[in-house]
Amino acid sequence: MQFRDRKDAGRTLAGLLKERRFERPVVVGIARGGVPVAAEVARALKADLGVVAAKKIGAPEDPSFAIGAITETGVTFINGPVATAAGADETYIETEKAQCMAEARQLLQLFGAWPRPALEGRIVIVVDDGVATGTTAIAALRAIRTEGASRVVFAAPVGPPEMMELLRSEADEVVCPCSDEEFCTIACYYDDFSPVSDDEIKRLLVEAAAWPGDPKRLSDEPVDQGSSD
Repeated sequence: MQFRDRKDAGRTLAGLLKERRFERPVVVGIARGGVPVAAEVARALKADLGVVAAKKIGAPEDPSFAIGAITETGVTFINGPVATAAGADETYIETEKAQCMAEARQLLQLFGAWPRPALEGRIVIVVDDGVATGTTAIAALRAIRTEGASRVVFAAPVGPPEMMELLRSEADEVVCPCSDEEFCTIACYYDDFSPVSDDEIKRLLVEAAAWPGDPKRLSDEPVDQGSSD
C-alpha cells in the first residue's frame, strides 16, 4: 500500500475509523508527523483534535537509534533489553530523559493554546504517520492513559506486524491498514514524506477549532461515555 502524503494516509485511516462509530472521540496526533494524519481523521469524525509530544531517547553511540521515548508530561517508555545492548546505563538514561522531556515541552509550547482538550472519560484515538520502533507510540499511549481516557485506540497507516502486536498490549484497539511483513522505513510508503513544520501544525489546530458542529465539541468538560466501550 502506498500513500500520496500524510493527508491521503489520514483519509484512509478515517475511512476505517468511521466504521467503528465511536461516540464523541478525541483525536490526538503525535507531533510532528502524526498531526496532519490526525487532522484528517478528526475532520472526518467531527472530533476534537489535540497534540501529544513524544521525543525519542537515542542510544549513546547512535542518537538516531531509539532505546525509548518520553512525553512532555514525563511519561516514559524504555526498551530495557535494547537499552542494555546499546550500552545505556541508568545515569545516561536519566540525563537523556531530562533533556528529551524539556525538548518535548518546548515543542508543545510552540502550538500555543491547543495542546489537547481534557481527556477524562473520553474515547481517545492516538494517531501517528507510521510506526518503526514503536517507542514514541508507546510513550504517547501511556501518557493518554494517565489523563483518564475511557478507551484508547492507536491508529497509524503503516508499521511492521510485530510492532502492531506490541502496541495491542498498550491500546484497547489498534488500526493499521498496512501491516507489512517486509517493512523497511515509514518514508518508503509515502510519495511525499516532507518534514512537518510547526506553522503547519498550528494552522491545522486553528482550523480544527473552527470546524462547525456541536458547540459542546470544543468544550474541555469531560463527556460521560456510559457503556459505549
